[in-house]
Amino acid sequence: MKVRVKNWSAVAVWRWKVDDDTCGICRMAFDGCCTDCRLPGDECPLVWGQCKHCFHMHCILKWVHSPNANQLCPMCRQEWKF
Repeated sequence: MKVRVKNWSAVAVWRWKVDDDTCGICRMAFDGCCTDCRLPGDECPLVWGQCKHCFHMHCILKWVHSPNANQLCPMCRQEWKF
């Protein structure tokens, strides 16, 4: 007995491998994207600091370049280093 498939649809799921679910700056889900981006993934990557905190790249770049942030991690207030 032969079975013929007329149509099929592939489905894939991906997740960032992080300890938290949301960005500590914009509070958007890591599986989504920051408020500046429309689509998650390569255009909105996650970055980790030496302090092990993780943020959307666009969020932490805006944060460390803001005048009041003093180049400090928004979570632990250590000097932010990629």
